Amino acid sequence: MDHNETGCQAPERPTLCINNCGFFGHAATRNMCSKCHRETVLKDEQARFAASSIENIVNGNNKGKEAVVVPAASVDVKSGEVETKVVNVQAASESIVGQPSEDKKAGPSRCLTCRKRVGLTGFSCRCGNLFCAAHRYSDKHDCPFDYQSAAQNAIAKANPIIKADKLDKI
Repeated sequence: MDHNETGCQAPERPTLCINNCGFFGHAATRNMCSKCHRETVLKDEQARFAASSIENIVNGNNKGKEAVVVPAASVDVKSGEVETKVVNVQAASESIVGQPSEDKKAGPSRCLTCRKRVGLTGFSCRCGNLFCAAHRYSDKHDCPFDYQSAAQNAIAKANPIIKADKLDKI
């Protein structure tokens, strides 16, 4: 097939970017290189956003219900001095509640029986205390928790009593 029949014409030589940046342009990107095309599209978006925001401010169309998307590259950050203000949140919360917060860092976790540091390897018992590997069993640390009654209650909840009717209903 001939190019004249299809209507497509291949360029005789590559075209340079119309911004004279030294790279080759393409007809799909308005005869610009990809970098220049990206920059122009970004500038167009910024201009449209600025025009729409000015129009909304002047006409009062923006009622706060619509979310406006701001392109990340459109934000200009200027360096300068920043004033910081430190607010003591803990003191404010203590004055409101009236009691000091109990978020103080607790000391290292230790075994209740031998006072050995256990860290992450500590075993918590059903009595609510923390023990090392040697004292983790209930008979090693004289556990006050009643395992027998706890097991009986668990069985009673799992197996409800079912009684048959003594008389057949007519």
